Amino acid sequence: MSSESSSASAPEVAGIDPMPGGRRRIDHVLNGDFLNDLGTVALADVRSRRHEAEQEEADLSYVRRLLQGRIDIVRAELSRRTGDERGSLVDQLAGILADGPASAPHGLGRHNTTEPSRVAEHRRSVEQLVSDVGVSDVVNRSDEELAESLSRLTSYEAAVSRNRRRVQEVMDACTAEIARRYQSGEATVDDLLAGR
Repeated sequence: MSSESSSASAPEVAGIDPMPGGRRRIDHVLNGDFLNDLGTVALADVRSRRHEAEQEEADLSYVRRLLQGRIDIVRAELSRRTGDERGSLVDQLAGILADGPASAPHGLGRHNTTEPSRVAEHRRSVEQLVSDVGVSDVVNRSDEELAESLSRLTSYEAAVSRNRRRVQEVMDACTAEIARRYQSGEATVDDLLAGR
């Protein structure tokens, strides 16, 4: 699968990067004000913010997996054309389609049980991108077309990964604040049971 690494100065990608004042969840979660008063709001608000960030992380992870599958398909076709039979699409198809631990990010040690929301919308968005970059029929594309498509897909995947890491930082900040409150005695198990 594609690596999650990307340059810190990676260009913004229209439609995936957060917009100041935007109405999408990613715009809200990655707004600088989202964490500003974290230490003073009610515990229930901190939990709500963490849940919102977790949902956005689940959605970004889903989009990332979809993109990685398309990237792997293009790479497999390019490998096949160079005579590398180990890189053939048929040989790699099971791994590409797998939705298990093999598709998880390496080294992050995260386990998010939140299911992605807006699955159909995400699929349409990725399929539109695939159509735009011309990889719906990789066999009939030239090497140059596939290389250009691969470049655009990997740029998009890098933008998704970059935003996903930023959302994970928000999740971590919320989790740390919740833990701090329990450790300091500001919050108790009774608060948890009462949903406060």
